[in-house]
Amino acid sequence: MSTLANVRASSVQRTGYQGSVVRFWQRSYASDYVGLALLIVAYLLIVLFVEPFHRMFSLDNIAIQYPHALVERVSVTWLFVYAGAVPLGVLVAWAAISRPGGHKSHVSILGLFISLILTSFITDVIKNAVGRPRPDLIDRCQPKQDTPQHQLVTFEICTQEDHHTLHDGWRSFPSGHSSFAFAGLGYLALFIAGQCHVFRPRTDLARVLLALGPLLGAAMIAISRCEDYRHDVYDVTTGSLIGMLVALFTYRRYYPPLRSSRCDVPYPNRLDDAEEKGYGKRRDDEESRVAAASEFELESLDEEDHERMPLHNQRA
Repeated sequence: MSTLANVRASSVQRTGYQGSVVRFWQRSYASDYVGLALLIVAYLLIVLFVEPFHRMFSLDNIAIQYPHALVERVSVTWLFVYAGAVPLGVLVAWAAISRPGGHKSHVSILGLFISLILTSFITDVIKNAVGRPRPDLIDRCQPKQDTPQHQLVTFEICTQEDHHTLHDGWRSFPSGHSSFAFAGLGYLALFIAGQCHVFRPRTDLARVLLALGPLLGAAMIAISRCEDYRHDVYDVTTGSLIGMLVALFTYRRYYPPLRSSRCDVPYPNRLDDAEEKGYGKRRDDEESRVAAASEFELESLDEEDHERMPLHNQRA
């Protein structure tokens, strides 16, 4: 019996409160929710208490002399709407209309939340560790009048009184808007591609365009960060790549590859999968025993027939 079958057998044999907890843990993806809660707590701690590394800069650096835009093309609130609420609304509407079953709806929505939170956590950890100045840093900083123009200085020469505006100027790499946009809309694009079988031979163009739509929206959000002079192309490209990779990683935890013929069907949960495999193994073992018994019976019949044959036939 395989290790997976052993786990299944031991869990199924447990009764009472412990057995109920084990079955709930395996069927409900409780471990994923625990991990998600830890990510949320860690992310909030980073946002509230961690300041970025303040890399030194010079006032004559043209790359950080762009104006600080007070009104962004895509604010944080609208980012949450476009990359969070819209994909969630699409998944909820799909579940309400098509009624795919509780398990499929559950893992599809759970995957979206994990993609968004995991991406935000990774992005902010890198942001604070790198401490790269934004293109609008000097305008944010409002340096003192007597600051040297041609030498490296620290953030201590800044007169900006707004704490967030100042210190956020060292969170340029990677772009958080870009990573969040591709984490949410990229995940939605992967989900639509799987449900529409876009990699099936001779798939109609309408399905392909439907799957590419969310990616175009994510790309426009990323481009807006360059237009607002919050990031440069390097920041935006890296952030987009992080978001898309996390979305792909999260999607593949619950769904087969897009080239699979069953890419629209999620993997079963661990307990059901173990029971299915265990049932298959028991069925194979039963078939083997039946075959062995049949072979034994045939051999016994052959021996009995041989013993009953007349002696002259046996000598012949």
